[in-house]
Amino acid sequence: MHDTQHPVTIAVVGGTGAGKTTISNAILERVGSHHIAYIPHDAYYKNVLDIPFIQPNVRNFDHPDALDTSLMIEHITQLQKWQPANIPVYDFTLYQRTEETQLVQPQPILLIEGILLFAEPALRELFDIKIFVDIDADIRFIRRLQRDIVERGRTIESVINQYLTTVRPMHLQFVEPSRRYADVIIPEGGHNLVAIDMVADRIRTMLADLQNNSTNEFPTDPQSTD
Repeated sequence: MHDTQHPVTIAVVGGTGAGKTTISNAILERVGSHHIAYIPHDAYYKNVLDIPFIQPNVRNFDHPDALDTSLMIEHITQLQKWQPANIPVYDFTLYQRTEETQLVQPQPILLIEGILLFAEPALRELFDIKIFVDIDADIRFIRRLQRDIVERGRTIESVINQYLTTVRPMHLQFVEPSRRYADVIIPEGGHNLVAIDMVADRIRTMLADLQNNSTNEFPTDPQSTD
């Protein structure tokens, strides 16, 4: 860790549909959600009118410039200083932020999830553990197709067009090369229970060391138990 006094900050990165959320949920379950402050990079998408174009009338949601990363850095820094942060709430059916925010309290573990986290040098410097989730491209596409139709009200045609126009090219340009910054690469996504258990064990060890060595009073849920 860079500093034994700040929360252990973990980044989970991978292409769309790789299983980042599954890995993150597994960490929350194994380590204990009451120890963890969770922040998705997706919450920091800009409003649709501020998303850059890749072609006339085609906005590129898969470029780093589509995300308000400076605000995310501000919030992570606050949490690392044991200060709460109000993170945005994004509406993916309207492609804009809502007026609501979500208050995230500092915890001894910060878990950050996103596709493009390693593509930003200023973000990479904040992470103590960098995890890259890897899985075949066809599986990732099928998962994205299912998610966008069911959860975001998209049509099959629009999902396929976006995948070919921006998702795949940006993955090859930004996401795939960023794996070189990872400390741990988890193949087969959330199906790799051996790797998940090893990562969770490492995080629990770091959590115990942080709690034993720090004089901070960790904010915890009084109703939670280990």
